[in-house]
Amino acid sequence: MSEHPWSPNESGGVPIFRSLAEVPTGFGPSAVAVGNFDGVHLGHREILAAVIADARAFDGRGIAVTFDPHPEQVLRPAKAPKLITPTAERLRLLAGTGPGGTGLDAVLVLPFDAALAQLTPREFVQRILVGALGVRRVHEGRNFRFGHRAAAGVEELAAFGAEFGFSVCVHDAVHVRGLEVSSSAVRALVSAGDMRRARWMLGRPFTVLSAPARGRGIGSRLAVPTVNLAPYGGLLPALGVYVTRLKVVSRVGEAGRFFEAVTNVGNRPTFGEPSFAVETHILNFEPLDLNEDTPLELEFLLRLRGEIKFPSPEALRTQIMKDVARAQRYFRGIKIGNRE
Repeated sequence: MSEHPWSPNESGGVPIFRSLAEVPTGFGPSAVAVGNFDGVHLGHREILAAVIADARAFDGRGIAVTFDPHPEQVLRPAKAPKLITPTAERLRLLAGTGPGGTGLDAVLVLPFDAALAQLTPREFVQRILVGALGVRRVHEGRNFRFGHRAAAGVEELAAFGAEFGFSVCVHDAVHVRGLEVSSSAVRALVSAGDMRRARWMLGRPFTVLSAPARGRGIGSRLAVPTVNLAPYGGLLPALGVYVTRLKVVSRVGEAGRFFEAVTNVGNRPTFGEPSFAVETHILNFEPLDLNEDTPLELEFLLRLRGEIKFPSPEALRTQIMKDVARAQRYFRGIKIGNRE
């Protein structure tokens, strides 16, 4: 492949274009997939792998086109879904392995606003796919819709392809253990607390990216094994207690440390007035540097139980000890290869 006419971003990943104006003149030929890609699940990854393979076959560029914010947040904000992956994490997952390897060559993030929402299907194809990206091949799922009021689907896209000189590959849904993979299915599983099936669809544990909560006594050193997450606007699991794994990156540039943990997502009803929190108790604790800006990644592995109002703090403490013991057994099972 000829040398790229642009430079990778500062993180060393693939270039991320944040508007059509940032796409270099003469970009292409390209293989493209367009979508929200929330969660970047196994279905998305199958389509992206096909994009990459096609781009390599005709010495072109493989690119994912996505939107920020999610279109539903603009078009139907009251009904917009909670996102599986915040935008920054979605772009990191899409960027993947970077240029020169087996990954995408670029990601285009289209700011979704009223003007973009008004584009007809033909305008979307002409301006973005053909005009900006020099598309030669498009890969989409069978339920893909685009253009003003989602007026067009893959059949119309194929007709545009015949007119403008590109081909369209339509992908059927991916199934994992008999389950059809989709972002809405992942959201439903996470919302129900089914972390195992959500992990099957994502190909990795469902993870919340946040920071320590403010006003909880967090200073420069965490000397107790409990940390609360800051308020989080994305998708959270059903109320209850979970086996989790917490990644803490205390210093810029370090790889971060993983801690086995038990996490309560809920309102803590035993103590009277409801007070929602995502509270994580670290099992293999050691003092660590932590402040209100420290990045935290909390992986949800297994739901132990739903939220319960106990008759007394003593009854709660007894149950917590049982939860901890079950979590420790779970992690022992991972270490001996006895977990999915």
